[in-house]
Amino acid sequence: MITQLELIENKIVRKDEYHKLKPYRSFLRYKQRQLVFTNGCFDLIHRGHIDYLSKARDLGNTLLIGLNTDASVSRLKGNLRPVKDEWTRALLLASFCFVDLVVFFDEDTPLQLIKTIQPDILVKGSDYEKKDIVGADYVESTGGKIERLNFLEGFSSTGIIQKIIDNG
Repeated sequence: MITQLELIENKIVRKDEYHKLKPYRSFLRYKQRQLVFTNGCFDLIHRGHIDYLSKARDLGNTLLIGLNTDASVSRLKGNLRPVKDEWTRALLLASFCFVDLVVFFDEDTPLQLIKTIQPDILVKGSDYEKKDIVGADYVESTGGKIERLNFLEGFSSTGIIQKIIDNG
């Protein structure tokens, strides 16, 4: 019998497993399921992430999250990040019932991953202008659409870290 942890781990795709993505995408197309994609570091999971990701999933049938690897997070946010390692972050995300797949990417942007999975809907926060969303032009050129979601005010990983620093 498969354990709950194994079910969660089966929702995580490592960098050396990208060959699994094209058949997965073909299956979704066959089943006429809309693939929603978003990405991020998701360093300290908080209520804002849950709100954002659940709303993203509501836009389609399947939610795939591109997750920055530890090396990618460090390049983008500095040597003190990430706070949590990539496997822990992936397990936390994959444990949500509304998340279908978590895929690691090591690049600074998820453009190659976006081109591989060809999402129907690309989701980013409303703090991004459409012109600044990596992969937006590509997604639209393949018939997909771009959605920008508002964040839940008062919740951010950076804010949590700053509060810890301020309170010693």
